[in-house]
Amino acid sequence: MGFGSKDEWCGTIVKYSMFLSNFVIFIGGIVLVAISVYTLYDKSFIKELLGTNLFTGAVYILIVAGILLSLLSFLGCAGAVKEVKCMLLTYFIILFIIFIVMLVGGILCYMFRQRVQTTMQQEMLRTIRFYGDDRAITRAWDDLQEGLHCCGVTGYDDWRQHRIGGIIPSSCCQEINGKKQPCNLSYQASQQIYSTGCLNVTTAFMKDHATTVGTVGIAVSLFLLFGLAFSCALFMMIV
Repeated sequence: MGFGSKDEWCGTIVKYSMFLSNFVIFIGGIVLVAISVYTLYDKSFIKELLGTNLFTGAVYILIVAGILLSLLSFLGCAGAVKEVKCMLLTYFIILFIIFIVMLVGGILCYMFRQRVQTTMQQEMLRTIRFYGDDRAITRAWDDLQEGLHCCGVTGYDDWRQHRIGGIIPSSCCQEINGKKQPCNLSYQASQQIYSTGCLNVTTAFMKDHATTVGTVGIAVSLFLLFGLAFSCALFMMIV
């Protein structure tokens, strides 16, 4: 295999351009996987209160796509160096599929941003009633309130309105000098309770993560267009 004599100079440029683009695609795949995994496990307790699997599903899609992308970049480099049309065609087809998958994953993250507050509010109001009875929900609420320094859905008064007994969990109590304050004994001790509701804090937190993952996913998927273009051009030049 090789280039025609007239295309020798142009073919060499395309080949090395494809090699360079695949190196960048490899790095992009690694970065995408790293950011997605970090996002998935950073404050992972929040997923119990999300009320939708849209975000976690999109992140898993991008993780798989990122791994495949990093592996596929080696096939693209091998096809370019050895000038094997079969390898280039296989590379083009798989890369195109990954391009579509990553684009969909990135768009799903942005869709999640639009509905996260509504679904999370509904799920929070539903699960707050089961605090103390369901271990997973209890742990999720405790980790959420301690981790983000918030209390209740819109404020600590939610515990009185939506929970039988109306006792504020100790996870709502502020920590001073490494010691939890006894705020769960009386609603008068409001200065010792986290005053911010968890809904707005968590919504902002999840929107930031969704924006980051979605932006990286879409950016990397758009860069795949270079790999598609170079592989197609190289395929046509090889005789």
